[in-house]
Amino acid sequence: MDALRVLVFLTLIGVSSCQTKDCSYLNLLTHLKLTPANDALQVMRPVKNWTDPTKVGLDMLMYGILHVDEKSQTVESHIWIQTSWVNEYLTWNPKEFCGIKILSVPRSRMWLPDIFIYEDASDTGSIKNGPLVTLLPSGFVLTNSVQRLTSTCHLDLNLFPFDKQECKITFGSMNCFEEEIVLGTLSNESSLYKLSDQLMVTQGEWELDKMEITSESLNKGGVRVAMLIYTIIISRKPMLYVINFIVPLFYLLVLDLASFFIKQSSGEKLSFKVTILLSISVLLLILKDMLPSTESTMPYIASYCLVVFALVGISVLEAMVVGFLYDLESYCASKTRSSDDTQEKVELEDGYQNEPSGAEEDIEMKEETSFPLDGPNGLNLLKRILEEVKAARQQASRQEEEKIQPGFYKKLAEIIDHVFFVLYLLTIVAFLTYMYIVWFSKIH
Repeated sequence: MDALRVLVFLTLIGVSSCQTKDCSYLNLLTHLKLTPANDALQVMRPVKNWTDPTKVGLDMLMYGILHVDEKSQTVESHIWIQTSWVNEYLTWNPKEFCGIKILSVPRSRMWLPDIFIYEDASDTGSIKNGPLVTLLPSGFVLTNSVQRLTSTCHLDLNLFPFDKQECKITFGSMNCFEEEIVLGTLSNESSLYKLSDQLMVTQGEWELDKMEITSESLNKGGVRVAMLIYTIIISRKPMLYVINFIVPLFYLLVLDLASFFIKQSSGEKLSFKVTILLSISVLLLILKDMLPSTESTMPYIASYCLVVFALVGISVLEAMVVGFLYDLESYCASKTRSSDDTQEKVELEDGYQNEPSGAEEDIEMKEETSFPLDGPNGLNLLKRILEEVKAARQQASRQEEEKIQPGFYKKLAEIIDHVFFVLYLLTIVAFLTYMYIVWFSKIH
């Protein structure tokens, strides 16, 4: 009977203890010493043996490529970072706390790794850290942050607009060394790339091609610091630049070739070529705003524009020379016609006829002193002198006509125009072939 009473008593005590068991998060926080009075968990690296490094996992996903500034050599992107590590002091048995397996703790109550991005050029307002961290029974800690990152990147614009860029995002610790913090990832690079490609909201004119992850260490003053490097490979979508820039330049070059079929006498050929040259100048001004002035080598698109501009400029000079020869031909033709008219006027008469004069003129002639050329002998002398002058002038005209035949400058202009057109066409074909081999072959 006494034994039965003792058994009933113990049963009642167990039931009452189960009913009064504390299953609140506060009890778990008190057990883990995460109350405001305990500051040790906030300032100390959470390892029981200080020689054991803390392994920090950094998984980064890209939500969007917002802007690439070629002038300032920066890339603006939207990234999501998940940081994880193990806190050896924050472990519990879920069975002892009503099966609690996940606990959310404010960030201010936890030790956090001092991770930063080496290439970060954005302000602090662009970083949004989650107010809570997730804690698992094994001491595994997870924290998330979203950042609008503006990172520096060396942009190689040699193949613009068919270029691919490799931008690095390097994570590292500010104060901890490699013996204290080891950086790595929870997921492999292929899974992070696929997930980033699926979650990519905006890419603009850029497309994410690949994501590579490497771990390195940096020697700083004899002490090595761990680094985790994300290499983001992006490629530009060139269709906009091809339609608005490369094709119009090629079209203007074809129009300049077609201008050789315009008649020189119309006077519109030179003005048409000058208009083409001004159009290319406008496109060069647009290109100046796109490309940075810090490039050590000239991009292929700049060489393309410069050569096209030079070719059209030389074509304008050729048109000016041909136009000058045509004007010179017109001038010589008009001069020949005027000399023929003058020769017709300067003719000597076979006989000498005296013109009647008034009485006063006869009196004055009688009063004047007579000259040696008066009389028949003087008239014959003057006649011979005029005949010699006429013969000399006719001989000079014949020599000038023999030296420069009518239409000489016109034929010379036509020869120059035809030869230049052939050379110009061959030069354009050779240049475009070279650009295709050198420029477009490097794209693939």
